[in-house]
Amino acid sequence: MSFLMTMVFVLAVVYILKGVVIVQQMEEVIIERFGKYHRTLTPGLNFIIPFVDTPANMNWKVSQIGPEGQVYSYTKVLHRIDKRESVHDFKRQNVITKDNVTISINALLYFQIVDAKSAVYEISNLIDAIEKLTQTNLRNLVGQLDLDETLISRDKINKELRQILDDATSKWGVKVNRVELQDINPPADIQQAMEKQMKAEREKRAVILESEGQKQSMILKAQGEKEAAINRAEGEKQAAILKADGIAKARVLEAEGEKQAVQMIIDAIGNNGKPDQYLIAMKYLETLKGIASGQNNKVVYMPYEATGVLSSVDGIKQMFDGVKNVK
Repeated sequence: MSFLMTMVFVLAVVYILKGVVIVQQMEEVIIERFGKYHRTLTPGLNFIIPFVDTPANMNWKVSQIGPEGQVYSYTKVLHRIDKRESVHDFKRQNVITKDNVTISINALLYFQIVDAKSAVYEISNLIDAIEKLTQTNLRNLVGQLDLDETLISRDKINKELRQILDDATSKWGVKVNRVELQDINPPADIQQAMEKQMKAEREKRAVILESEGQKQSMILKAQGEKEAAINRAEGEKQAAILKADGIAKARVLEAEGEKQAVQMIIDAIGNNGKPDQYLIAMKYLETLKGIASGQNNKVVYMPYEATGVLSSVDGIKQMFDGVKNVK
């Protein structure tokens, strides 16, 4: 009797334990009752009817790298749906571009299960379906581009591929967040040709930059010479203007001095003298002195009008004598 009670107690404990399901954060469990969807268990403590309610199975493809570096895949059965963001590394595949160049591409896919029920019942193997869908659409996108466009259009391919996958997998309860192309490897001969082209392009840019530098140098040098010539001419102009202004002012001062001297003579002579004869005689004597002071003059001839000058000088003497007598 005690053994039977013990068995009943054990079965009761097992029954109770089977009816208690603890779901972790960011996980969900799909419960089926008699093979039909019943409800979804959310994170926390949940209770089910043992042997009546059972977790649904979900096939999940897993890829691993072997000891020799080879990649192999297998399928495992999941009872709990992880709703965290997952990353899947797709194996490398060959794709033909628009200009018939075969390139090798591998990609990373970041996705998240947002509806566990759809992920379980709408597709038999979610990861395998996403992988095949990605490979097919990647071939289509790259087939529309030539090699050069493919190499420089990673962002464009990533955005378009993410949009296509997100639309296609929405009915599977999946949200595709990002798609990243890792490597794009052309054939070896194409790579060598591209390297030669890049080298030639760099050399071309170097020659252009050197020529442009020489051109700029010559332009700057010419501009410098032009500005120097303009500054030099401006300086000479200012110097000439200052010199002419100085000469003009000197002449004005000289004329002013002569004016004052003449006025003093006129004041000294008074009304009885003849200041005009005096001035004519002085100018004549100054001119005659200039003629006689020349270095190449060996013989000096007395002009015919010299007698008139001497008489004028004599007249000046008499004039001054007259002035003294008046005083």
